[in-house]
Amino acid sequence: MTVVTVGVHIVDILARPVDHIPQGQDTVLVDQIRLTAAGAAAGTAVDLVKLGNDVVTMGAIGDDELGDFLLMILAKRGVDTSRLVRRAGEQTAASILPIRPDGGRPSFHVPGANLGVTPADLDPGLLRAASAIHLGGMDVTFGLGDPAFFALLDEARSSGAVITMDLLSEMPDLLGMARAFLPHVDYVLPNESQALLMTGAADVETAARTLLADGPRGVLVTLGAAGSLVVTEAGARHVPALKTDVSDTTGCGDAYCAGFLTGLLHDQDVLTAARWGTAAAARVATGLGSDAGLTDLPSTLDLLT
Repeated sequence: MTVVTVGVHIVDILARPVDHIPQGQDTVLVDQIRLTAAGAAAGTAVDLVKLGNDVVTMGAIGDDELGDFLLMILAKRGVDTSRLVRRAGEQTAASILPIRPDGGRPSFHVPGANLGVTPADLDPGLLRAASAIHLGGMDVTFGLGDPAFFALLDEARSSGAVITMDLLSEMPDLLGMARAFLPHVDYVLPNESQALLMTGAADVETAARTLLADGPRGVLVTLGAAGSLVVTEAGARHVPALKTDVSDTTGCGDAYCAGFLTGLLHDQDVLTAARWGTAAAARVATGLGSDAGLTDLPSTLDLLT
């Protein structure tokens, strides 16, 4: 079974721990610096492979050295990058993240080639044949909000593919536009802030029910240390987070999506799949970067026993 991730590809440069930005040209010593493949498509692709899935990723990167690195690290992690488009003269998206001692992650970000992704960059045949499609960052890949792409997603669903969608920004206008995807996906997985900003609701459950009315089969709102809220036509259920020693929260949402989708592909019900996502997020939180801590499916599910 092939999973296709579509959307945002980023190189993350992370340093930990950082409790302040030095003045002038001062230097602060840190314990660790890493470069990782990240973003709601690339980071999730890496996690999906670690959980035992065959993954092809689609989107756009630059023809720069950051793009070279991203292709190398994705291939090293087992992700098929043959459908990634390289944009001449454009920068690959990148973030610098000074990770706080409590795991918090402020960032400096350049969106790069992600902003120019269009349906013409994708492989329609592979999307139609996929077992699952994960849409990562549809709020910032503006060109994919296209009726032709929506029709392609509908074709994939009619052929049996399950489609999940995650988001990237916390900008109300962009998040509002992303609601156009909801009739064409099965599950949407925003974080708490995104769900509230997308809907203008006063609380998370109301926000989730509002998004559910737009057409998906389920809305899973990640709540950080409070776990997640799963809302379907059957009702709303809270899935608690797992206790873990948090080093860095970067990529926890991507890992949750990967674990959840893996659960669905293993014929688990939505709540059980959400617990698989919770376990994957807990693993990633133990290390630095979106690919840290997570190794394989059995050790991830061990957290649930």
